[in-house]
Amino acid sequence: MSAHTIFDNAPLGSIVAWSDGTPRPPDHHRKKLSAWQGNNSQGRLIQKQGTRSVGNVTLSASFTLHKEDLGAGGVIAIRVHRSFSLESQLQFTILERPAIGSVRVFSHAGTGAELVHLAARRAAAEEWLSRHGYSRAVLEEVTADEEGTDVVEGRAA
Repeated sequence: MSAHTIFDNAPLGSIVAWSDGTPRPPDHHRKKLSAWQGNNSQGRLIQKQGTRSVGNVTLSASFTLHKEDLGAGGVIAIRVHRSFSLESQLQFTILERPAIGSVRVFSHAGTGAELVHLAARRAAAEEWLSRHGYSRAVLEEVTADEEGTDVVEGRAA
């Protein structure tokens, strides 16, 4: 799938993989493997942003994936995100969509809101929110009638 297809059809909370189509190098080629992993990985879709202008510069539409959290002892020190413009030449695949009935927790309402957590049900989302302090958070249940649920891998589901 193209970046455009992900932007148009993948619901927030989906697990999306990206690839440049090259084969994985052997583990003993550490530098080559590290470079390959940058163009071949996966993450959770947490944000979509349309085309926007900053001064005289126009930024193309993009989406952001949460790749991983780094830390120790239950403390997250760094959250690793990766953003892709719709002009990306990488190929994308929707590996998993959020389950119907699960609940998305957004950082705030409106434009630019970021998915900060995906819970199995509303009670779990509220419990998570009580421990993580997003004062302007918004909860949204995943429904069956979301846009894009009929498209999987570019064909009707």
